[in-house]
Amino acid sequence: MARALRIKYKNALYHITSRGNERRNIFADDPDRDFFLQTLKESLNTYNVILYSYVLMSNHFHLLLETPLANLSEFMRQFNITYTSYYNRKYNRVGHLYQGRYKSILVQKDNYLHILSRYIHLNPVRVVKMENVPLSEKEKYLRHFKWSSLKGYINNNNPQSFVDYQTILLEYGGDNPKGRNNYWQALQSDISSKLEIKKQIIGNSILGNKQFVQEIEEKYLLKKEKEIPSVRKIHSYCTKDKVIEIACREIGKTWEQLKSTPNSHRQILMEMLYRYTGLNNREIGELMALDYSTVSVGRRRLRGKLFNDSELRDLVRRIEEGCQE
Repeated sequence: MARALRIKYKNALYHITSRGNERRNIFADDPDRDFFLQTLKESLNTYNVILYSYVLMSNHFHLLLETPLANLSEFMRQFNITYTSYYNRKYNRVGHLYQGRYKSILVQKDNYLHILSRYIHLNPVRVVKMENVPLSEKEKYLRHFKWSSLKGYINNNNPQSFVDYQTILLEYGGDNPKGRNNYWQALQSDISSKLEIKKQIIGNSILGNKQFVQEIEEKYLLKKEKEIPSVRKIHSYCTKDKVIEIACREIGKTWEQLKSTPNSHRQILMEMLYRYTGLNNREIGELMALDYSTVSVGRRRLRGKLFNDSELRDLVRRIEEGCQE
């Protein structure tokens, strides 16, 4: 599996998640959570990292943080090693505590900081066991959940020195009773609406509007496209529905006709889905009810056809222009 894309620059904002190896718990008791938070606090101070929100679940954690010194890797390495060493010593175990490397999503601060904070705070009521719990009970559970930064956002009596509350609360009226009440009301609304952001993340790596993604691409990714496979997904800012709509329109066939007829037109659709949606061959195969090898071979054969067929090249060009609008 390709390594996750890492983009680093001064004052970058990230949503960090890390899960237990084989989805096992990373906290056995409250003293573990206390040590985790103490380690987090010390690491934030050491590396001058700003923490806006966090939540500790049984087998994973979420952090929303900013790195003024562009030192995310150093911070996470020290932080994770310290806690893993503690946990392994305490429970007489060896090996990895976490499931691979941590996941980091680069976030556009102006547009998503305050939304992502609420998304993180919702985690305790997004688990399976809470699905059928009445709304009032979910609100009560969330308000009293001990292991997140939410308590400091909605109650000024519970601040933690290592969390920056003011920046986000400014979006809700300030670090005052009104602002904290507005934040809680927004969160209550999120419980009902099931606030979702995953579909807005580009290439599993960036959360931001089109302009932000393009700026990151131009500054940090153009030279890395051949080095890091996941960069291809960053360039792809188009939904599969839009690609299908444009291809059907330009080719003059329906979706059912395109995916069921083994010809050049189906191969063009495969190629456009690959280029502009970030889907891989297996995912395209699942979408079109085909084996992934059929997709791979079809795309390869199309490249040979395009070399000798100007009409096909013109058709591909028109679809590309539609996808890039």
